[in-house]
Amino acid sequence: MTHPPPHPFQTVHGSPQPLDWLCLAPHPDDAEIGAGGTLIRLAQAGRAVGILELSRGERGTQGTPEVRVAECAQAAAIMGLCWRGNLGLNDGELTDTHGSAHALAAALRAVRPRVLLVPHHKDRHPDHFGTYHLARRAVHLAQLRKAELDGEPWRIAKTLLYQGNADIQPDVLIDVQGVQHEWEAAVRAHESQFSGEAISETVTPEIIERRRARQSYWGTLARVRYAEAFEAEDPLLLDPLAL
Repeated sequence: MTHPPPHPFQTVHGSPQPLDWLCLAPHPDDAEIGAGGTLIRLAQAGRAVGILELSRGERGTQGTPEVRVAECAQAAAIMGLCWRGNLGLNDGELTDTHGSAHALAAALRAVRPRVLLVPHHKDRHPDHFGTYHLARRAVHLAQLRKAELDGEPWRIAKTLLYQGNADIQPDVLIDVQGVQHEWEAAVRAHESQFSGEAISETVTPEIIERRRARQSYWGTLARVRYAEAFEAEDPLLLDPLAL
């Protein structure tokens, strides 16, 4: 079998490096919408944070791949990311295939994240739940010493699922009240998607208002103004003394 290249991705911001947190996004802007506030909080706290888009969003109604890559770089700078990359898989075809899983596993070995954020499998968009299933196999492959991959094996410590359009039952809520200005600026950096005519409930100039309403709802449950919601793939070990 032919090995994939050691870095099967395009870097659009920063440089590949070991990361504390990595968010996998099917398309440009998905990470900002679903987990942007959390990523900004982590970056401001000095954590090494990154985003890896799996596709360039080339089949989207608005924008071009070149424009969207430039928007990703601008948003990454606003968020304080250490690295942002693009795996270059085909938009609209994100599924758990041999080639895609090996490419993603090699990328995980290259940037070695401790915590991985992945779209929730209940999301109705095929690329979003496809990314979830693809990520599960890639995480498994990345840790196998005998997998035909470049790079040293790497085991993800924790995987959290972030909210797309589906209703979820989160067991993790993160306060994002203090980073609303930066979060809004990062989302609005994707101007090709969030200006002009509304295409969908997500690709719309109302995206900030709609997502902030969700943050407000989750914040109410956590007794803060705004929160982002996640589900843990595995049980979280909690120190009772921290409560």
